[in-house]
Amino acid sequence: MKHKKTLLCSLLLISCLILVTSMPVFAAELTEAEVQQAVDAQGKETVTGNVFIWFLCAIAFLKVSQKIDSFMASLGVNVGNTGGNMMAELLIAGRGLASSFRGHGGGSHSSSHSSSPGSAAVQSSFLSGGLAGAVGRQTERSAVNAATGYTEGPSIGNALYQSSLEKGGDFANNVISNIAQGNYGQVGSIKGDGAVSAFQSYMGIQNEDKTDHSYTNVEIGGGRITGVESGSNGDSREFAMYHADQYTAPTQGTYETVQSVDGATWYKQYAENTVSKIPYDAGDGKIAYNESIVQKLPPTPPRKDRI
Repeated sequence: MKHKKTLLCSLLLISCLILVTSMPVFAAELTEAEVQQAVDAQGKETVTGNVFIWFLCAIAFLKVSQKIDSFMASLGVNVGNTGGNMMAELLIAGRGLASSFRGHGGGSHSSSHSSSPGSAAVQSSFLSGGLAGAVGRQTERSAVNAATGYTEGPSIGNALYQSSLEKGGDFANNVISNIAQGNYGQVGSIKGDGAVSAFQSYMGIQNEDKTDHSYTNVEIGGGRITGVESGSNGDSREFAMYHADQYTAPTQGTYETVQSVDGATWYKQYAENTVSKIPYDAGDGKIAYNESIVQKLPPTPPRKDRI
């Protein structure tokens, strides 16, 4: 009994010390008005639980901060080497994790789910892989939301994604992979300015290859990648790629098989010369055609889930 009391006292003392030393960090991030607003909207129990989870996130990661630096560097992500920088990053992630806990809570919300692209693309049991796994998935969901244009503005997920994308790192490529192979209706796609960099990173196109070919109008998502490829001689043609696990092999036109950096197999087709016939009235009730040769992509092969 004495041992139990001693253990409980020790745990209480440690918790108090952590609370005292961490309070300045929280004070810098959280105002009294925000706390009161959260209490009014969610109740004391929910807010207290969120703060406790926030502490757990910070404590769990700070214990292994030195190892995380080298791990993040291997993913192509820049992370500060000091505990203060780690704490700042983790407090942001803790907020996202707290929101995720609320979404998985009991009551009338237990059966609901978020409709964001990140939630649809990055799926797993909530605490699979422990607390670190939960925070990692929440960060990756945030990155998916940013990459697909679902959210705008600064976020830890977007910052990690952009930093990793510059180096062709694993974090960015995992995000791109989830979008590329995701459900188009739920996850959406990567398009616009960031799509070309995402495509080159995901396909492992090195710097020396970028001078030989350039890409425009790229869109990634739903098991398809489309765009326009231009060679060094200035010739341009459309291309389309189909994920082999989601689409059958093309039966019309020629294709080649390529692999992305995540090991996925894709069928790649280019636009081919076809005859275009435009009808016109030749007089005397007859119809004639103006024929020309144009480049056109072969028909999209059937999806395996619709056969």
